[in-house]
Amino acid sequence: MIDALRAVGLRLPDYGGRELGAVMPAAFDAVGAGDAVTGRDAGADRRRLGLPRARHVVVVLLDGLGHHLLEARRGHAPFLRSIESGTITTGYPSTTASALALLGTGQPAGRTGMTGYSARNPRTGTLANLVSWEGAYPPEEWQRQPGILQQGADAGVAVTTLGQRRFAGSGLTQAALHGGTFVGAETLSERIEVALRAARKPGVSYCYWGEIDAAGHKHGWESDQWVAALEDADRELQILARSLPRGASMVVTADHGMIDTTGGRVWNVEDVPALRDSVDLVAGEPRALHLHLTPGADPTAVALRWQDVIGESGVVATRDQARQAELFGVMDPEVDDRIGDVVVAMASNATIVDSRTQSERSRALIGVHGSLTPMELDVPLLMVS
Repeated sequence: MIDALRAVGLRLPDYGGRELGAVMPAAFDAVGAGDAVTGRDAGADRRRLGLPRARHVVVVLLDGLGHHLLEARRGHAPFLRSIESGTITTGYPSTTASALALLGTGQPAGRTGMTGYSARNPRTGTLANLVSWEGAYPPEEWQRQPGILQQGADAGVAVTTLGQRRFAGSGLTQAALHGGTFVGAETLSERIEVALRAARKPGVSYCYWGEIDAAGHKHGWESDQWVAALEDADRELQILARSLPRGASMVVTADHGMIDTTGGRVWNVEDVPALRDSVDLVAGEPRALHLHLTPGADPTAVALRWQDVIGESGVVATRDQARQAELFGVMDPEVDDRIGDVVVAMASNATIVDSRTQSERSRALIGVHGSLTPMELDVPLLMVS
């Protein structure tokens, strides 16, 4: 499978190396609480990413800001470009639900069960939305990996999470980033103010900003609206950096990048018998699909048929092939039923939709992500100390 990915311009995440899952353990190790983190070597993560020791670390996640997108629009983000400290990878699929769980637990989707924008609920056989949490069962049962923020708080570290008030106690927050004190702040400037207050005392704070991703989905990352959202983030984060108290540092990264679908190939499962046959449910998203098959269907035969249809526009593999390649990282058996019998990673800017379950609005998004192109996989690592 790895050779097939490489042949169409895709590559695996750097699990266990310079990846998003290393950021939060590194932050806690930077403030002297690395021993509180289980499941990772926090000290090794800190050294690998190059985070300095600090009294307080502010971790900022800019949803949707891929490294190559930032590079292409560097003139609109002079501050962010000035603090770039390298590139890391997100996990697979390169999507918010999976990536936030990777950030919050240090573990890949094959262990957290956060396998995409949507996933098959094994208790009902229907789709669960892992962003809105509609159709999913309780988050503490869905995602059982220990949360790093909670571990830090339990060890006595002052932990603060900053985000829009509607995210307080949400299923995704509980599954991926629970622990410490949640402070609702609607605008980025409000979050900056709260972050500065938190940074006056030792600890770790986490700030989420989703405007860049929202602009990209609706208008595309090459749009004026996307650039405006980037400029807003650049301006506010420069204010935060300049106002940090002595001994505090800031780490900025992203959950994924994005591609624009304009001019790309699109298949609709409902309209193509060779794709529809033997497929009971399509989960995931148009760039990273999970195919759950009808009972008795042969995954190998379905994978070969799908590959024949899409050709070099993606890579189709069985669950066993994905496990061997560690596409989702190391897979725990209890997560198997949330990964498709067949999985699909799309290349170039091609997509596969299913109008039987996806709304017209979701199928019309210009900016999308989820797969393993450099545009989607690579995210920036930006630091101020």
